[in-house]
Amino acid sequence: MKVRPEFDTVEEMNECMIERWNSVVKQGDIVYHLGDVVIGNKEGFKSLWTKLNGSKRLIVGNHDDVKFLSSGGFFKKVLMWRMFPEFGLLMSHVPLHESALWRGKGTDKQMVNIHGHIHQNPSPEGPYKCVCVEQTNYTPVNIEELRVK
Repeated sequence: MKVRPEFDTVEEMNECMIERWNSVVKQGDIVYHLGDVVIGNKEGFKSLWTKLNGSKRLIVGNHDDVKFLSSGGFFKKVLMWRMFPEFGLLMSHVPLHESALWRGKGTDKQMVNIHGHIHQNPSPEGPYKCVCVEQTNYTPVNIEELRVK
């Protein structure tokens, strides 16, 4: 049974993601991971995680073992969401209700919700952008490509 249509094994998928991650993330870069980091073998995860460049922050996903991920030194910060008003972005694991995306009372500026969770499915209509690996060719996306101008 294939793990994903593109991969025959979990190992093949993991190696692809490590290669593509490190092709765009350098050692000093800050990376926000939008959740669902590890499902399954936590010991195997520990050895794979150290191969990834960058200083990592976690936006918690519904499949994440928060106790394991926050106590293992895997992430510099563990958050439920992260707002970047200077970029017009709000990052979360799941798509948030549109009412959460306004930049303050009396403003007509709406942030874009950068999210994960839905894998290959389309984002809701409106100010949403899914950055699940299935939609980004298994490659992290630079915030400059996402920012609202």
